[in-house]
Amino acid sequence: MPELALGTRMDAMRTARSRPATVAAATLVLLGTGILPATARPVPTGPSTSMDVTTANVADYLDATVPDLLEEHSIPGAAISVVSGGQTVFSRGYGVADVASGKPVDAATTQLRVGSITKLFTATAVMQQVEAGRLDLDTDVNRYLTGFQVPDTFDQPITLRHLLTHTAGFEDTSVGTYARTADDVQPLGEFLAAHMPARIRPPGQVVGYSNYGAGLAGYIVSQVSGQSYEDDVREHVLDPLGMTHSSVASTFSADLATSYDSTTDPVTPVERMYDQTTPDGALNATADDMAQFMLAHLEGGSTARGTILSPETTALMHQQAFTATAGFDGMALGFIEGEQNGHRVLWHDGGEEGFVSYLMLVPDADLGIFFSFNAYGGAETGALLDGFVERFLPEQTPPRPASSAVGPLTVTQPTAGFYLSARHNESSVEKVTNLFSASRLRVATDGTVTFKGAEWAPQPDGTFLDGSSNRRMVFLTDGTGHEYATISGGVSAYQLVPTTDTVPFTLLVLLVILLPALGLVVLPTTALVRRRRGHPAARLTGRWRAARWLAVGAAVLAVAFLAGMLTILMGDTQAYYYGPPAAFLALLAVPVVALLCGGTSMVLTAVAWRGSGAGVMARIHQVTLFASLAAFTWFVVHWNLLGWQLV
Repeated sequence: MPELALGTRMDAMRTARSRPATVAAATLVLLGTGILPATARPVPTGPSTSMDVTTANVADYLDATVPDLLEEHSIPGAAISVVSGGQTVFSRGYGVADVASGKPVDAATTQLRVGSITKLFTATAVMQQVEAGRLDLDTDVNRYLTGFQVPDTFDQPITLRHLLTHTAGFEDTSVGTYARTADDVQPLGEFLAAHMPARIRPPGQVVGYSNYGAGLAGYIVSQVSGQSYEDDVREHVLDPLGMTHSSVASTFSADLATSYDSTTDPVTPVERMYDQTTPDGALNATADDMAQFMLAHLEGGSTARGTILSPETTALMHQQAFTATAGFDGMALGFIEGEQNGHRVLWHDGGEEGFVSYLMLVPDADLGIFFSFNAYGGAETGALLDGFVERFLPEQTPPRPASSAVGPLTVTQPTAGFYLSARHNESSVEKVTNLFSASRLRVATDGTVTFKGAEWAPQPDGTFLDGSSNRRMVFLTDGTGHEYATISGGVSAYQLVPTTDTVPFTLLVLLVILLPALGLVVLPTTALVRRRRGHPAARLTGRWRAARWLAVGAAVLAVAFLAGMLTILMGDTQAYYYGPPAAFLALLAVPVVALLCGGTSMVLTAVAWRGSGAGVMARIHQVTLFASLAAFTWFVVHWNLLGWQLV
């Protein structure tokens, strides 16, 4: 089978743009610096080398495959286009764009939200400005920004090359990244300035997928072009290619298909959302129009309709611009590298508001395919691409090309532990979602690594091979204690997390928090037994009683806060995409009150300890409550839950 199964890519895509059902899935709700070689990869101009990519053959395959997939995965509709040999050989809609009206999907007019495939248009717009001499890929982006600046957290500045290869080192954020209405969408520059994520690693080290980075790249285009991002893309990309039924505007056309939650029976429409950062995922496009975009990139930047890039700039954009280690798939400028049947492919996918989309180019075969489904079930349709590749892309075994832009990290041996996607949050309340996202990595005595549901066998070149998928993995270190696992064809590396960020350690902390609280049930029972046996109640001082009640109150508040957080993490968190709800902001006040009560109780306890009248058990339990509050303090501070750390 192909090295990169679609299911793997769709897993990556689901973390890229699609809305999760819970905070734990993505929100609180989840070497670019190298100079490219002077000689660019040639853009193919000859006839296609793919196998029988004719309209009749492609139609025969897709017409026999797609309807069954729609039925199997409860997907109302789909649109697919295929290009080869410099022309569109197939473009067709399947099923319905709207269940209620029964309106069919039309490849020429039905718009679908293609999510992060928008980033390819943003990268194209950046390269147009590079070609025009207004932008430089390796210049500090702050040179192009007015009104706000990227902080100099590290010595190395962030460049456009970093933004286009997702190696800028930004953390990930999700809260407040969408608006409920078009009127609520902020101007792009204002939003980026107010919602800048922290820089959590030096640029150019590893791939950590970043929607913010794409938004920033699009904003820089607008800064040097003098046009809004939307106007620039329309005038310089969409219009020249005749993509008249596509747009990146924050408003929606009547031709936009309805998207659906295919996990319900019957399927239910997904609420429409408005992207605050249009350059990272706001494109609405038809299959016909996407065919023109693929053709432009396969044919040196031009189609019969118009030109968007020169052949030289197109080739530069398609070259490998970052890879973790030599011989590994990495990132081109905007495109993700992969391999199918021995062919180098350039791809991107997108998930937006229930839509699931995918685009793949095979430059050496002059072949491209785009498809989009209007339901979450589209993420389960890996067989579509796998079958297409097996039928239309002949297998070859070329020598692996030399890597042209290797990152600076050093290959190392694997360390067992928990690994978290490099695309994560560290500075805001969203950090708590990391607890649910890390995966355990085990290393056997023979060196075999078990990770992400697969076994990876050590290879002579220092990499590890998953024989079931032919994917490879390599372990890297920056020499300062940070270790990463990078899988070929992935859109983010995985970072080894410290013990304090793991589930087992956190469970121990929670146990310390909760056990003393259980004593609050035992002590009243003990007092009742004493009274029934005729033992007089202890005569307690007022200060001790106050200290006692404050400690008990703090413990109760701590437990209530943890219960509230768990309820949020396990529930539907869509509202957080529009900003933190009032109930959540109120919940964040609970730790503040709990620790104020606990601190006051500690002072009163110290003052009233002598002569308090309290028995030994009461004193011991009071101390254990303080231990519980100490653990609670560590928990809320460590996971950014003390105060309102929202951005």
